[in-house]
Amino acid sequence: MESLNLEPRAVFSYFQQICNIPHGSKHEEQISAFLQQFGKELGYETIADEVGNVLIKKPASPGYEDRKCVILQGHMDMVCDKRPSVEHDFTKDPIRLVVDGDWLKADGTTLGADNGIGVAAAMAVLADKSLKHGPVNCLFTVDEETGLTGAQALDKNLLQGDILVNLDSEDEGEIFIGCAGGVCNYADFRFIWDRVAGDMFFMKAEISNLTGGHSGDDISKGRANANKLLNRFLCRIAQKYEFYLCDINGGSLHNAIPRDASAVFAVQSADKESVRVDFNIFAAEVRDEYSVTEPDMRLVLQSTDATHRCIDKETTNGLLKSINAVFNGVFAMSQDVPGLVETSSNLASVRMNENTISITTSQRSSIESARDNVSQSVRSAFELGGAKVVTKGHYPGWKPNMNSQIMKVACEQYTALFGGEAKIKAIHAGLECGLFLEKAPHLDMISFGPTMRGVHSPDERLSISSTARFWQHLVALLENIPVK
Repeated sequence: MESLNLEPRAVFSYFQQICNIPHGSKHEEQISAFLQQFGKELGYETIADEVGNVLIKKPASPGYEDRKCVILQGHMDMVCDKRPSVEHDFTKDPIRLVVDGDWLKADGTTLGADNGIGVAAAMAVLADKSLKHGPVNCLFTVDEETGLTGAQALDKNLLQGDILVNLDSEDEGEIFIGCAGGVCNYADFRFIWDRVAGDMFFMKAEISNLTGGHSGDDISKGRANANKLLNRFLCRIAQKYEFYLCDINGGSLHNAIPRDASAVFAVQSADKESVRVDFNIFAAEVRDEYSVTEPDMRLVLQSTDATHRCIDKETTNGLLKSINAVFNGVFAMSQDVPGLVETSSNLASVRMNENTISITTSQRSSIESARDNVSQSVRSAFELGGAKVVTKGHYPGWKPNMNSQIMKVACEQYTALFGGEAKIKAIHAGLECGLFLEKAPHLDMISFGPTMRGVHSPDERLSISSTARFWQHLVALLENIPVK
């Protein structure tokens, strides 16, 4: 692949190397080995734990030995998603990079700037011997995107430092000092195959090309959820006609707003034209409702081959009513931080297997009791429909500290560099910071990064100019870390 000719050169060079190495969640073996080799070749103490987390320790620059120790932290895994028409194997194919003006994108797949660009910046700090800084420990964790399991398994002895700077934020000029905690509910509907009898007509409904996005950061942006929309249509048809559900699938990732969903169903042949009319009315309604956030929405209803078998009526009824009832979207806004989503839920995926329909949902909140409340509400909706539900994957939030010393230094350096004031914010997404704080309560923490849009989707893109400012800010921050 042709080398990127972008500034800061070292950061983008390392990012391109990362893009050439498969590093999807739970498949970080190669990227972990790469980082271990990178640290050893630089001559720095390099530690890898049993799950693949990597810690590389860089000594202080001459004259900066009395500064507080900083942990620079990023996660090495990426969300793997692609457009349906794109052929790409995330276990072996490199990410194909495309420069489009100020944006760096991938060719039909997720880019992995979340959090590859943070990892690349930390690598650049390790490699650049001209930088001025106190002791720096660079911590790279695995499997952030599918459960924060790398951070959960991390030995607290690897968090030996005074300050932790997380490089996993997505708006340059904003310094984050808090994040949401979360949990997932997994609902399984066990069904019996039934026989479709009589003069039935089989149809396939598809909703695709939605905007999607991050189920935390983008949940307040009014985007449609493909699973909820499809189920809305199916409920309408099931109430009016003799109806048999034969297949249903939608979404793929627990932390992404689903962009696509489809279902195969059967109705009486005499009703097929009426169903088409109903679908056209439904399509017009939802296009109008989501005209701003979903301009490229695609809705298709077409005939399909007969399957002659369907999900039993009792399960179908419970499934459709549960999905219809389960909460999705913003549940509550913060009473303390204006404009911050406090609590939310995302109906992430619906997957049909041989005798089970498995549904994944995720709930987030900056308040633990509120997180548990909305989680129980979601669980109840599925249990009332006959599903067996497992709740797991709890992770803590990160409570903002308005007296943070590193926050003040970061703000001062931002103003010194760029003239304006950095915005202090909390984020409605799960960062590993909550887990780190649980293991090492003494840590003073912030999170910042360059501007990204469309993360966790094939629309993911990274602002090139903001990456340069992010790098300048990081370098200045490290040079001005307070003394111990």
